[in-house]
Amino acid sequence: MTTNLGNVSDQSVAGEPVLTIDRLQVTFATDGGDVHAVKDVSLEVKAGEVVAIVGESGSGKTVTAKTILGLLPETAISSGAVVINGNNVISVSKSTLRKIRGRDVAMVFQEPSTALNPVFTVGWQIAEGIRAHATDGKRVSAKEAKKRATEALRKVGIPDPETRVDYYPHQFSGGQKQRVVIAAALALNPGLIVADEPTTALDVTVQAEILQLLRDLRDNYGTSIVLITHNMGVVADLADRVVVMYQGDVVEEAPSRVLFAEPRQEYTRNLLAAVPHLGRHSASEGARSRLHQDGKVLVEAKNLTIEYPGRFGRHGFKAVDNVSFTVSENEVFGLVGESGSGKSTIGRAIAGLNRTTGGSLKVLGYEMLDFKERSFRPLRKEIGFVFQDPAASFNPHLTIGECVAEPLVIHTKPSAAEARKKVGELLESVQLPASYAQRYPHELSGGQRQRASLARALALNPRLLIADEPTSALDVSVQAKVLDLFKDIQEQFGFAALFISHDLAVVDMLSHWVGVLYKGQLVEQGIGNHVMGSPQHDYTKRLIASLPVPDPDEQARRREAHRALLGG
Repeated sequence: MTTNLGNVSDQSVAGEPVLTIDRLQVTFATDGGDVHAVKDVSLEVKAGEVVAIVGESGSGKTVTAKTILGLLPETAISSGAVVINGNNVISVSKSTLRKIRGRDVAMVFQEPSTALNPVFTVGWQIAEGIRAHATDGKRVSAKEAKKRATEALRKVGIPDPETRVDYYPHQFSGGQKQRVVIAAALALNPGLIVADEPTTALDVTVQAEILQLLRDLRDNYGTSIVLITHNMGVVADLADRVVVMYQGDVVEEAPSRVLFAEPRQEYTRNLLAAVPHLGRHSASEGARSRLHQDGKVLVEAKNLTIEYPGRFGRHGFKAVDNVSFTVSENEVFGLVGESGSGKSTIGRAIAGLNRTTGGSLKVLGYEMLDFKERSFRPLRKEIGFVFQDPAASFNPHLTIGECVAEPLVIHTKPSAAEARKKVGELLESVQLPASYAQRYPHELSGGQRQRASLARALALNPRLLIADEPTSALDVSVQAKVLDLFKDIQEQFGFAALFISHDLAVVDMLSHWVGVLYKGQLVEQGIGNHVMGSPQHDYTKRLIASLPVPDPDEQARRREAHRALLGG
């Protein structure tokens, strides 16, 4: 790999920090008064250093990150200094700020699908920045810009970049799109990259690839990185230094190994304690045989196949291929695998939202292969569904109370007074005040919306609950509360659950029995702690090896073991 340090080399020689933030304050003017998002933040980032800024939603970490690139809205009032290459981003002119972006500092956004324009090729989008920042008086030709865009794609490991430079975003997988966004950030060799939750929505194997890519950028190109994340495993894997923020303030700052080994502040200790850790507090700990094996089987799949028909004479796509498993009453069955493995397809088929095309799938005694909505509808009240994104699953025009009451209204037709009473009880059962029934979805935090989503799924006291990635977008502390709540409610109500996730530590914490899906096939299943502790299939071993753990020393050992597993 050819070293091209770009802007970072000059700063490295001079010994100056790549980024200096001094007493930064950011206030948002709202109808309800001023909101102090960042109160008094000071930090530095050296050349070739990875600094992670961590904290819960509302801690001010993303606002701080956006200030570095001058991306705050007009309602924001900033004071203090954010210095990059001698320029205070807060006070420079718009034309100077435009030159700083891309050349001195670039941003990797959390969701690449929204960061990339769907109507332009990825090569055109990368070349746009290259041409916009051409040296004064020297235009970059379209041919030269495309050549540099191709090189940027090669640098981030996109296969066959000469061809794929002409692809559109939808022709890439989620992990590849994230690589494209990183390529666009690297196109002008900036000294500093700000990465805002760059791996949140990615599978553990793809996440491991992106983290290795960021590590290579630091080691081979001397790039400095500000990493914004709530995933403490990612922090342990990548960060040299950690800054912990809480309610707009920096409450602790330390080298990564020191912070994980000896956190000084109680907030930091609580944050680390909330992180699920594979092998700790396993739901199936000590189990020698399948729990509830004598219980009634609620879901039974035998050689289940789900195939999507092809269009325009093309062959169909087999999303689920010859899968067999059972879910018994009172049991939590964890289903894990990468995106595209068929997890959500199976979950939706059990709920009657996807049709099966082969084999057998019996749900509460009903054969889904012969699915007819009219005959299945009476069983719907026995099935609850918790969606991955509660903000998208709630009607924004309805109050939380109306959303939670909807299953009751459809299936039992209660009076208004009865519905209000039941909704209040449901909200309190998920540790939300009954008064929240009057609020709208946008007035609740992400964790509160997910609790309300769980309340709605429990409205009819279902025998079977399907939870599809219900905690993937939550902060670790909020996730811990939702998981503890899920565990308590499952024990209290005694429903069976299919828990779908790509987070193995979360599945291990909740599931009595675990199944591993790979390309539509169930490659391994068994007691949760047996599968996680002694995986038999190579794919399961690779999944577990890819999962970062919140311990820098242990993670370094796991990373080496993962490289050995992959053959180097």
